[in-house]
Order: sequence, then structure tokens, then C-alpha cells
Amino acid sequence: MKLDILVFAAHPDDAELACSGTIASQIAKGKKVGIVDFTKGEMGTRGTPEVRLAEASDAAEILKLSSRDNLGFEDIYFLDDHTHQLEIVKMIRKYQPEIVLANAITDRHPDHGKGSSVASKACFMSGLMKIETTLDGVSQTPWRPKYVYHYIQNNYIQPDFVVDISDFWDIKVASIKAFKSQFYDPESKEPQSFISSENFFQFIEARAREFGHSINAKFGEGFTKERMLGIEDLFDLK
Repeated sequence: MKLDILVFAAHPDDAELACSGTIASQIAKGKKVGIVDFTKGEMGTRGTPEVRLAEASDAAEILKLSSRDNLGFEDIYFLDDHTHQLEIVKMIRKYQPEIVLANAITDRHPDHGKGSSVASKACFMSGLMKIETTLDGVSQTPWRPKYVYHYIQNNYIQPDFVVDISDFWDIKVASIKAFKSQFYDPESKEPQSFISSENFFQFIEARAREFGHSINAKFGEGFTKERMLGIEDLFDLK
């Protein structure tokens, strides 16, 4: 199955927190979007790998994703190395996306910057004919995405562009709340964590409002680019 957009995320819920409004907006336009989570988030303070997988499945239904995979990399311990790069190459060649969205280039959690780097390298490697991969016993064809963009996560990064997600804010919120084990729940008996406080969710909304304000919209999501963007018509700019 060919996808228009493939989203890579170090942990289940990274994509929901940072770019689910953009995902929903593109799906509403008829684009096929999938997410590949690198880990099961097993090192998180709350929840279990099994719970996280179930929550990721619920979020996928809310967003109406065409696919969602989990590569089972070790949370915290996965590396930006040949072995992990090739597993990501297999996903790129499987889905042949035009656009890849990946983790923030740097962030509070070390897996985010590492996830950004390993995904970016894999996107280039995937186009090299002499790198041979097989999936389910079948040889894969080289494929390189046309564009790679990085969503912005906890730490503020000046975006290169902002997507208006005002019409999709409710879907974004619902997809985040699908991860019930991770976020604010006054009745939860789980240990408190950096992301489980009510203040954290307020921060997510504030960030979306800040990015939205920068483009005269109610809510927005910011991204950084890897190479210069070009347009054909000045009226395409907002």
C-alpha cells in the first residue's frame, strides 16, 4: 500500500502530541497517512507496552490512519546505526511515501533527536540501489521521499512553516487522550510523570495557539525543513 505521508515517531504518542492536527487535515483532503512508531514506550513512567500498543491503535482509529506499525526498537537504548536504519528503510520502501514527517531535530527526550537523525538518514539510504532489503521474503525497490520535515515537540524550535489545524483541533485532542495511561487523569493511581500533569496538556494547547497566532489562525503546528522550500506562485503563501 502506497502512502502519501509516512510519520516516524520514537514513541507512541509523539506524533499525536506534535502533528496529529496536520495528519487529520491531510487525511480530510483524501491523503493516505501512516505512522511507524520506533518503540513501545516501555521505559515510560506510566502504563505498559501492551497498554501503549492498544492506545496507539485507538488513536489510529480516531485519526483514520491507513496504517500503523511498531518496529519494537528498545526505548532509550535504540541507536542511530546500520541495523536500525535498515529497519526504517524497509518501512519507507514498503509504503513509498512522498513526504516523511519525523521527530524534532533536538528535544528534551534524547530519543527524539536520535529518532530524527536515524529517520533522516534512512530516507536518503532508501533511495540507494546498492542497499538491498527484503520484507516478508520479497526484495524491495529503492524509494526516496521527496520531502522530509521535522515536527516540533517539547522544546521550542523556530518553525520554518506552520500548518493551520484550527478545524482539526478536536481530533488532535481526542487522539492525544486516547493515550489514557500517559496524560492527565485525576482518578489515576499511576505515578506522576513529566507529561501526566494538567499543566502539560495546557502547555500543548498554548503551543498550538502560539503557532496558530503566528499565521493568524486559532491553532497551528510547526515544522522545520531539511532543505530550501520553493513555490511557483507567491499567492500560495499565507
